Amino acid sequence: MNTLIVSTKNKEELKLVTDLLKKMHIVNKELTAEELEDSGLLILMKQADRSQKVSREKVMAKLGRK
Repeated sequence: MNTLIVSTKNKEELKLVTDLLKKMHIVNKELTAEELEDSGLLILMKQADRSQKVSREKVMAKLGRK
């Protein structure tokens, strides 16, 4: 199974696309902006290099905290 993400310009275009998908019996789900952002972050986390560790001090220094 593959996934396709489509961004529509407005509500009318969204309705047209979802109606077409329903007519074709293709499962679809509308994502909120937060859900879309979460999925993007998940992809980035999966791609992250996890072979090296960083100390807590370095992380806090980058965040501007002590």
